[in-house]
Amino acid sequence: MADGASMSRGGVGPTGPRFIGRFDSSNAAAPVFAWSGTAISLRFQGTAISATLTDGGNNVFEVVVDGKHSVLPAQAGTKKYGLATGLDNGAHDLVLYRRSEALFGETTFNGFDLPASAFLPGDPAPSRRLEVIGDSISAGYGNEGTFPCSFGAPTENHYLTYGALAARALQAELYTEAWSGIGMLRNNDGSTVDTMPQLYPRTLPGSTTSVWNFVQYTPDAVLINLGSNDFAKGDPGLAFQMLYADFVEMLRGHYPAARFFLAVGPTLDGASYTQALAYLRGVVDTRATLGDQNLVVLEFGTQDATADGIGCDYHPSRKTHQKMAEKMVSALKADLLW
Repeated sequence: MADGASMSRGGVGPTGPRFIGRFDSSNAAAPVFAWSGTAISLRFQGTAISATLTDGGNNVFEVVVDGKHSVLPAQAGTKKYGLATGLDNGAHDLVLYRRSEALFGETTFNGFDLPASAFLPGDPAPSRRLEVIGDSISAGYGNEGTFPCSFGAPTENHYLTYGALAARALQAELYTEAWSGIGMLRNNDGSTVDTMPQLYPRTLPGSTTSVWNFVQYTPDAVLINLGSNDFAKGDPGLAFQMLYADFVEMLRGHYPAARFFLAVGPTLDGASYTQALAYLRGVVDTRATLGDQNLVVLEFGTQDATADGIGCDYHPSRKTHQKMAEKMVSALKADLLW
């Protein structure tokens, strides 16, 4: 599954923790992670389990044990957290899932409080692989709130974003690289520093020296949902389309066989939506002239605030995320025959 929350009982995969998403494992005993939706799954035997994390105290995690969910707010410093107690002394499946995005700081995983003898073979990683590259929409900004509300880690839940919902529906692994306010050409504040083309190649997006090894994960499909912030201060012009095409070319170098979905919506509307759509179609046309036809535009449309509600700061509600997930699932099934 995308996050391991619903696993079979086969137990034919590796024994011990499985890391989902980008982790800096230069210190194997204490891997560091930050991107939305990064997760650690484990199949174990025992009546209780805890984990030790080092965090700045701003992140929130989803804990899933045998399909039962709880929310874990992190504290500042290195702390031991009880994840489950009172279990029967049998086999159990655990997922520790990062709901909050990288701007809330990095987290270090210092291990579970179980001996290695308690680790059981888990299910193998899903054969289907997805990647979502985006901004606040893909991170889940404000989807746990109802407008008007203030944004913070408690109102952001990547587990219920369209990407995570779609991945679970398709039984696919998901890697997400998303940062609120980020753009392709320019960010929401108009700056051109720390845009997605600059942060994307990093294992830890807040570190300029962190470099991701693309050999570690090759997706079957990549969905890019960027542009809303580029349009925050008006039409970014053809420079947006050109840089977008350059970004796609870079991705194609890493993922020669992947299907690319260039998404538009749901926070853009009117002329901005129409123009963004035109730019994305221009990118598809540019790639076609280079012999690359393995990409398509995916329209999420404009969110319906009246029918579906909105989250904090006019961001998509959980209902809108569900509708987006359904469109993503349909597109993946049609194009990849999943």
